[in-house]
Amino acid sequence: MGKPLLLITGILLALTIASEIQPAEAAARPESLAITQEEQREMAITIYNGNLGLVKDVREVKLPQGVNEVKFMNVAALIDPTTVHLKSLTEPLALRILEQNYEYDLLNPQKLMDKYVGRKVKLSVADGTTIEATLLSNNQGPIYEINGQIHLGHHGRVILPEIPKDLIPKPTLVWLMQNSSPRAHTVEASYLTSGITWKADYVVVLDEKDHRGDLSGWVTIDNRSGATYENAALKLVAGDVHRAPQQRELYDAMAKAARSELAAPAPGGFREEGFFEYHLYTLQGRTTVKDNQTKQISLLSASDIPIVKQLIYYGADSYYRNQYGAPISNQKVGVYLEVANKEENRLGLPLPKGVIRVYKADSEGSLQFIGEDTIDHTPKDEKVKIKMGEAFDVVGERIQKDWRKLGYSLYEVEWEISLRNHKQEDIQVTIIEPVPGDWEVLRSTHPYEKVEAHTLAYKVNVPKDGQTKVNYRVRIRF
Repeated sequence: MGKPLLLITGILLALTIASEIQPAEAAARPESLAITQEEQREMAITIYNGNLGLVKDVREVKLPQGVNEVKFMNVAALIDPTTVHLKSLTEPLALRILEQNYEYDLLNPQKLMDKYVGRKVKLSVADGTTIEATLLSNNQGPIYEINGQIHLGHHGRVILPEIPKDLIPKPTLVWLMQNSSPRAHTVEASYLTSGITWKADYVVVLDEKDHRGDLSGWVTIDNRSGATYENAALKLVAGDVHRAPQQRELYDAMAKAARSELAAPAPGGFREEGFFEYHLYTLQGRTTVKDNQTKQISLLSASDIPIVKQLIYYGADSYYRNQYGAPISNQKVGVYLEVANKEENRLGLPLPKGVIRVYKADSEGSLQFIGEDTIDHTPKDEKVKIKMGEAFDVVGERIQKDWRKLGYSLYEVEWEISLRNHKQEDIQVTIIEPVPGDWEVLRSTHPYEKVEAHTLAYKVNVPKDGQTKVNYRVRIRF
């Protein structure tokens, strides 16, 4: 009797232990739930010039207490996983991140077929019937076993019973979280992503006399990050931000920019403020930036601003002798427009770098494109200089009249510069002459200015259908 009693006691003890362990094991298994865009409460994005965006995505979620696997859906496909940060805005101490993953094994036909290698699939044929087949391989095309025969591909359309669990339709952040609060959490996920950038484009419309014009600026956002940012608070950072691999300080600075508290906005347009050594432009209102979308938003508009037109004849740095030993004589006269970025000109906003295009109405009143140039980041009270092209009716010619060697490294050279104006109006041309070495002007037909150590400049008036000649002689010591 002793042995059967001992056996029964052991079985009951084992059952008791099993009953105690099983709930604990069940409790240890994390519950999986998804946080989709339907739970989104706030979206903010800060975009930088250099193919970079900082995303701040706020969503609301109800988590069971304990350990949970949380899938944060619909994030950017080009996210940098090392920059992801999640926190609870309602109870930060009640939510602890145990593990963080970025799932990017996304659905596509190749991966989907790869997951079914060795499994049965169905092939739909032209008569509407289906054939059962085993997918043996999907390397450089499918190989099937059908009724004991091997088929290298098949004309039938493949039908799969379900999506494998380890493939997801969209990029997803997955966290293993420990939650100690019974309340719902408002969580904020922030991360950096590439594939999104912005630039500034400007349009100038000149008046008839080329003295004034209207300037408008546009922000062009190009989103190729793999995500859509619905009803987002938008900020743009203008400046040359230096980036280093895995530099956490840069991310922290960007996060501060995205979270900065601003004054109550006026409706429409951008509000500008200095931020660190850059400039931050905040859209007054909200906008949606769709994936694979190019969006334009108005940045500024100023009418009837003063514009200075300049004709400049530049001497080449090597004009004294070219590679064949002969002097360089003919160079084109460049056409430039200059705009002072000042408040009195209805400007004064720091201008982000970009492309500026200039138009002018012809005799029939139709606007025609007359040139474009790139401008760098331009602070207020600085000048914007736009290279328009080369003058058609103004011709410059340079002739070397004399060249003498006076001694060791001592020379005298004489130049004659002819400017011919074929326009029906008087013009002024600025001549910029590079002069090498230690130099002294011995003789000049026109007043000049030494603008730099190795540069002299003339401002010369040329009458309509006329010609002006500038002659100067300089002594140079190398």
